[in-house]
Amino acid sequence: MDFTLSKYGALLDALKAYGFNTLVLRHDVDLLPGNSLRTARLEAEKGMLGIYYFRAVPESWDEGIIKEIAALGHEIGYHYESLTTCDGDVDAAYADFCKNLEALRKLVPVKSICMHGSPRSPYDSKDIWKKYDYQTLGIENEPYLDTDFSKVFYLTDTGRRWDGYKVSVRDKIPQYQDEWNARGLTFHTTDDVIDGLRKGIIPKDLMVTVHPQRWNPFGLKWVKELVLQHMKNIVKRLIIKKK
Repeated sequence: MDFTLSKYGALLDALKAYGFNTLVLRHDVDLLPGNSLRTARLEAEKGMLGIYYFRAVPESWDEGIIKEIAALGHEIGYHYESLTTCDGDVDAAYADFCKNLEALRKLVPVKSICMHGSPRSPYDSKDIWKKYDYQTLGIENEPYLDTDFSKVFYLTDTGRRWDGYKVSVRDKIPQYQDEWNARGLTFHTTDDVIDGLRKGIIPKDLMVTVHPQRWNPFGLKWVKELVLQHMKNIVKRLIIKKK
């Protein structure tokens, strides 16, 4: 059974034992921040730290949880979607971005940002940076823009699967995906990823993106996430097909 907390713990153990040159453990807090607190505690117990990106919306933004995750030693980042929320107006989006960044920095230090995909939106919020420069705001990193994916392999659980690039609108690295596939670096289940680690075929420089709302103990929440994500994947396929 996949996407349970126990399975996530097994994945963390396999990652910790692997001996990476570079391992970036990234978390997109799209929904259910309580789930992020659980994964953050589990990681801290295992001596592993990552970065948690919070959206500026009620279903993600929980100030108590943001502070608690930071207190565990994890880094906090801003999961921005301002071009979507501002209907494509770049100047309004930048102002909205700055306002939300300032609010988050009143809670914790923030040096990293990461675009939220907003698959149903026609806008890609990374396009803000075609006009503005986030580095002038003291931001050091945007993973999609500042990672050399010719050297860093990317795994994401988008779509509640590890080959979710097939149903993802924006959480993918199309420039290198065909190359990775040709090398056999494609995984579907968490057990597939763990098996790849045990066999030593996963590159030693890795970025992993986790959406903690997908990881639940078996029960009603687990079933709900399974069903809803299956429906979302159907919608994403239709969006991709239209493009």
